[in-house]
Amino acid sequence: MKILSVRADGFKNLKNVDISPGEKTNIVFGENAQGKTNLIEAVWICSGVRSFRGTRDRSFICLDGERAEIELEFENSFRKQIVKIASARPAVREKNVFLNGVKLRSVSKLFGQLNCVVFTPEDLELAKGSPDNRRSFLDLCISQIKNSYAEVVEKYETVLQQRNSLLKNIISGISSKDELEVWDMQLSKLGSYISMLRYNYAKKLNLYAAELYEKISSGREKLQLVYNSTVFDNLEGREDFSGEMAEEYLKKLRQSCQDDLRSGFTQTGVHRDDLTALLDGLNSREFGSQGQNRSVALVMKLSQAYILSGETKEEPVILLDDVLSELDQRRQDFVKSQIDGFQVFITCCKRPERTAGGQKFFEVKNGRVREV
Repeated sequence: MKILSVRADGFKNLKNVDISPGEKTNIVFGENAQGKTNLIEAVWICSGVRSFRGTRDRSFICLDGERAEIELEFENSFRKQIVKIASARPAVREKNVFLNGVKLRSVSKLFGQLNCVVFTPEDLELAKGSPDNRRSFLDLCISQIKNSYAEVVEKYETVLQQRNSLLKNIISGISSKDELEVWDMQLSKLGSYISMLRYNYAKKLNLYAAELYEKISSGREKLQLVYNSTVFDNLEGREDFSGEMAEEYLKKLRQSCQDDLRSGFTQTGVHRDDLTALLDGLNSREFGSQGQNRSVALVMKLSQAYILSGETKEEPVILLDDVLSELDQRRQDFVKSQIDGFQVFITCCKRPERTAGGQKFFEVKNGRVREV
């Protein structure tokens, strides 16, 4: 999979951007706050995923602008395609999204068309940081392969919010405890499905990450990634998410009902699950060094790219947003060696020396991008 052109105008500080990236490595350089990450973000959004920076719709358009447009042409093994996303004031929430000239209901409908994997400095904290980040990572990875999955996760979160609101109303005497059953049944089916897909993906992730970690550590340590469910003791081989699994999930919710009523929120479910990284059997989050945890995070993200490539039969575009500068030389060299052959975008502050053929350099200054 290759991006052929990127055009953007009015998206944050980007102005009249029109570039034709190279098939291999594209270096995007410039001083801080000039728009390098905005360019990477524009590409990422065209893959159908929410902004990795948490940008809200109202922030897409430049502060003194009226309209934002992104247009990206890419090709896979079969054909060329064009994605166009536009929004205008005052209705900034109403984004117009087109794929090959056909209007889509939302950006998420682009899932599965343009495949990208983004590395950010925040991703280096993936192994050490909040369990919520690891759950989001798993959900994103699965959504890139199975685009309907994102809607299931969104529905689960909506039902969970409704259940938590009901718990508070029950505590306040406004609602009856019997009303929980409706929400519990929905959570059970949705949560069972999410558990099954997360577990199966985590198994694949573990296979790739373990092999990669052995390389980055020169065989000194062994990595194991384990999906920890707060509902199921064993998920191996389980598929009946709407039957037996849902019943088990429902039983768990009923058992924790009193604790939920005391706390005012749902304490058991996929929203409390985690992905644990074990180094030689020890939890890296608790016992690993900063370097070890960064290596774990890197092999997890690289594994995401390899799994996506294997499942879709298309190599994803790799976006490295100011990540290499955060790594020591050994880890930099490792990442570069593992993404050789992919189309890559790398942002940095200073223009590096040209080291090989196939590189293209783009300078970003005050929102404008030019090839140099």
